[in-house]
Amino acid sequence: MNPVVSIIVPIYNAQVQLNRCIDSVLNQDFEDFELILVNDGSKDASGEICDRYAAEDERIHVIHKENTGVSDSRNCGIDAAKGEYLQFLDSDDWITMDATSLLVRAAKEYQCDLVIADFYRVVGERVSPKGDIQEDKLLSREEFASLMMEKPADFYYGVLWNKLYRREIVEKYHLRMDTDVSWCEDFMFNLEYIRRIQTIYPLRVPVYYYVKTKGSLVSQGMSITNTIKMKKNVFEYYHAFYQDVFGVESHEKSRLQVYRFLFDAAGDGLVPPALLPGSFKLGEERTQVSDEILRGEGFLLEIYRMEKLLDRLLETVALKNDMTLEEVRILLCLSEAGGLCSKKELADMSRMTRTGLSRVVQKLMGKGLIGTEEGAGKKNAKEIKTLPASEIIMNEISAAKRDCYQLMFAGLEREEMEQIYRISSRMQENIQRALK
Repeated sequence: MNPVVSIIVPIYNAQVQLNRCIDSVLNQDFEDFELILVNDGSKDASGEICDRYAAEDERIHVIHKENTGVSDSRNCGIDAAKGEYLQFLDSDDWITMDATSLLVRAAKEYQCDLVIADFYRVVGERVSPKGDIQEDKLLSREEFASLMMEKPADFYYGVLWNKLYRREIVEKYHLRMDTDVSWCEDFMFNLEYIRRIQTIYPLRVPVYYYVKTKGSLVSQGMSITNTIKMKKNVFEYYHAFYQDVFGVESHEKSRLQVYRFLFDAAGDGLVPPALLPGSFKLGEERTQVSDEILRGEGFLLEIYRMEKLLDRLLETVALKNDMTLEEVRILLCLSEAGGLCSKKELADMSRMTRTGLSRVVQKLMGKGLIGTEEGAGKKNAKEIKTLPASEIIMNEISAAKRDCYQLMFAGLEREEMEQIYRISSRMQENIQRALK
């Protein structure tokens, strides 16, 4: 059977960063993919690194070719691809553990033609999310094009690597990178693709680590004059795109906004200094577990690892809904308690102090996700309950719990899982008896 996703990585003299890139693909929680490594005539050890990985994992396919450039390398990858979807990486970048699973889930759940995700910008040991997406919701081609018009030269719209494409559409219209263009070929490919689709889903969760060594044309040393000159070579694509999407008459009304493309620098955003909000030390932006803890043995370490795995999945829910992990964990506790429990019980379940819990509860109330009602217990103390506005987030929390179980039981046969369930049920009965 063909894989769900074909992940394409063009490679040229990337031996220093290549292992990190490939490992990030192989270590993610999504497994139904093929990884196509296109070695573009590298003169260092990149080709040997690719071959070594391919010998160890049958999902990896290596294409060795003469040096013809990144566009031709991507085209070779597309030609060789067999997946339902196409995903691209650059060899000096890497992806999160849940990158492909989040992209594919969004594509299938919303039946959309393109998924576009937020990404992290990395400079040295500092990292920050791009943060262009205001909310997760399905967009029409016209709605998406209107958003593009607000930031016409932004990396978020122009690059390939923060998106998931349907290969069927790429093949139907024989969409490829223009190898005669030395700049903006990614953007031109995206314009041609979007012209032929109906729906786009923006994902607020950052799934890609973009290493800011490439930069815009201006940051690479090109003058504003030369930058505009190069942009004029591809502006007709951009102009035709908006005429096609909005029609000639409507396009005329927004002509000035479209012309901003000529003067806007290719925007990949800035990584704020350490003292400013929005910037993290690399490794602190998502839940991490040290190698010592991962390898360690012991009852408490097993519980800790399970909690950290769940935290990593709940963190995705938090990022998607502009919440903190603490807030999502409180909603999880309420879900486990049937949607209603006292503050004391909630503090015990979440392992938070009363003060810390009160702070989080107030924030959730302010968002209209939880409320209180008079309890039937001692002194009629108020109990905390979930409100209808939390339903969507609660569904996402349930999905995170299912993902956690799937990851824990990956590779197990049905009989093994049933046996684990029986043992776990007996253990829970013993624990309940002991706590009475």
